[in-house]
Amino acid sequence: MARAWVYDRTKKKDYQEAVKRAKAKGRQPPSRWLVQYYDRAGKLRSEVAPSKARAEARRTELEADLNAGTYVDPAASKVTVGDMAEKWLESRHDLKKSTWWKYRGILDNHVIPRWGDMQLHAVDREDIATWVAALLKPKSEEGSGLGPSQTRHAYRVLAMVLEWCVPRRLQVNPARGVKLPIRPENEHVYLSYEQIEKLADAAGGLTTKYGVPTASAAVNRALILLLSYTGLRWGEAAALRIGRVDLDKRRVRVATTFYEVNGVQHEGLPKTGKRRTVPIPASLVPELRRVMGNRPANELIFRTARGHSLRANNWRVREFNAAVKEAKLGVEGLTPHKLRHTAASLAIAAGADVKVLQQMLGHADAAMTLNIYGHLFPDRLDEVADVLDLRRTAALDKRAA
Repeated sequence: MARAWVYDRTKKKDYQEAVKRAKAKGRQPPSRWLVQYYDRAGKLRSEVAPSKARAEARRTELEADLNAGTYVDPAASKVTVGDMAEKWLESRHDLKKSTWWKYRGILDNHVIPRWGDMQLHAVDREDIATWVAALLKPKSEEGSGLGPSQTRHAYRVLAMVLEWCVPRRLQVNPARGVKLPIRPENEHVYLSYEQIEKLADAAGGLTTKYGVPTASAAVNRALILLLSYTGLRWGEAAALRIGRVDLDKRRVRVATTFYEVNGVQHEGLPKTGKRRTVPIPASLVPELRRVMGNRPANELIFRTARGHSLRANNWRVREFNAAVKEAKLGVEGLTPHKLRHTAASLAIAAGADVKVLQQMLGHADAAMTLNIYGHLFPDRLDEVADVLDLRRTAALDKRAA
């Protein structure tokens, strides 16, 4: 059993003298009750209690925590949330640069302004719930004006910081159990084969006001077709190098992606941190061969007329949006990322199962694939029941023969 006990300080001469001095100066005497115990490191510690009842309750609590291994040194929980947030972020060497800077921005803009000076032990679930609600409120109502997704991101960063403090500085994470806003369902856009071709044609024929091809008109058609039929993320396609495409085997090796931090383009691992191989339809081979040519293996497939890499915002605004307008598809909310949804819908219609689609899209697990695209899979309950019935009937006929 953990050793903890209640000590009555009236037995000590120095305490008796301290009481006399306090009374002489008209001050409240120091508490007579101490809770003493040995912590997990074997160090003797003491805590003052205002009454014997409170001291006994604290002794029971300490013994339970020490026995269960959930004891937290009170001094350790007096560090501020801001200090621990900085240490937590410094420790996250596992993050991609883009993710690290995203967390940096959330800490600076939302977490530290509210929680930075507060000690860990003072953070409670009710205050966190109130903070979450304030993040959602419009700025006109003294809120932050964040949407549900942004609010969830801010909460998640705070929750990760607090979780990092368990069990050494906090017994439990006070952020657990806070009700979060429902993330609105994104309106997916699924293009047809005909719409894909119209968009690709329009993108490949873009010209400036001077009548010359736009910066990436020469590669736009192949890029849009690749995005629409393979489900690559835009950054993955933009970072694709000639040596990672095998046109004979019709395979693309997705090994890196482009991302930007403070306006600077970087190249790193794909979103999930894992490389993957994606098949390409045979009809895309001539399109890719045309833009690849006989260039060296380390060169980017998709680049501007001046040989520079494509930049996400520039390409979307100047090339993609212009092509959407030119193609007159009659589709609202179409973005480069929506071509990834199109690829998924076409693959499902072609008979791809969940695991194939997961590998194709590079999702961390099949559950994520189902959460996003589960509604596109056909209802095959009757089909399965019919096959079961057919085979049972065959078995019964065989037994009767």
